[in-house]
Amino acid sequence: MHNIDISDIDKIVLFNLDDLKYAFQLSAVERVVSSVEITPLPKAPDIVLGIVNYQGLIIPVIDIRKRFRLPTKELSLETQFIIAKTSKRLIVIVVDSVSGVYELGKSQIVDSAEAFPYTVYLSGISKIDSNIVLITDLEKFLTNEEEKILGEIV
Repeated sequence: MHNIDISDIDKIVLFNLDDLKYAFQLSAVERVVSSVEITPLPKAPDIVLGIVNYQGLIIPVIDIRKRFRLPTKELSLETQFIIAKTSKRLIVIVVDSVSGVYELGKSQIVDSAEAFPYTVYLSGISKIDSNIVLITDLEKFLTNEEEKILGEIV
């Protein structure tokens, strides 16, 4: 029997945008909820769709498709919101669907800086089944300018 060091395991939340697979660290995810109405936010960065009220908190809604240069998509009943936390704030990320929570050994994750040195918002790349998964670093997801503007208006 092998002893597995728990620090060698990463738990991720896998989600879908079109036919592509992405993930966040489970520790950054508060909850997954069905989409709700978004209130537009004047003067918000382009990546911000608006705000929602979640348990009395006003949280910015981020269009992850813009960060990954994917075509825009209308919200539907199937659209899901991932409520996630960064060191600065809670944010809502709009995704097509959430596939579940997976455990990956650290050896299964390739440092994204090796393959894509200019994508600072990615922390790693892995493979689940036959799918390539891009693991997103929420701490680097918003630019300093986007954070500054959000700090002023939200």
